[in-house]
Amino acid sequence: MLATAWALGLGSGAAIAAEQRLPVPVATIYAGDVIKPMMLREQDFPESYRPRLPVVDTVARAMGRIARRTLLPGETIPVIALEEAKLVTRGGPTVIVFEEHGVVITTQGTALANAAVNEAVSVRNSATGRIVPGIVQPDGRVRTGQP
Repeated sequence: MLATAWALGLGSGAAIAAEQRLPVPVATIYAGDVIKPMMLREQDFPESYRPRLPVVDTVARAMGRIARRTLLPGETIPVIALEEAKLVTRGGPTVIVFEEHGVVITTQGTALANAAVNEAVSVRNSATGRIVPGIVQPDGRVRTGQP
């Protein structure tokens, strides 16, 4: 940048505007796509750049998340345009873990909705047909009962 300032006749003592680097899509990312490293690149924006909505500030914060709407190449990514990946999917099999007062029972079930970590979801117990509420755990299992 200093060479550019010198070539423009600004001299070596000229103040050069600071820039901020923000992740942007390399190509169009469609709603429902999982964000992968090769889908983004960092782009320089002037320090004075102020987006209308809060935007994702690092590539790491976008990785593994799902686009809620179409993201255009070269445009910043609004925080609200991404959501956590769903570990439990509607109609998919899951393990139900009943945990209460030190007793742990596991069984198979079917999720009745999509849900991410720490989200509530209803699950149908495959053995009894009973619908039980639970919380999705980081390992993808659904915990019911009182811890």
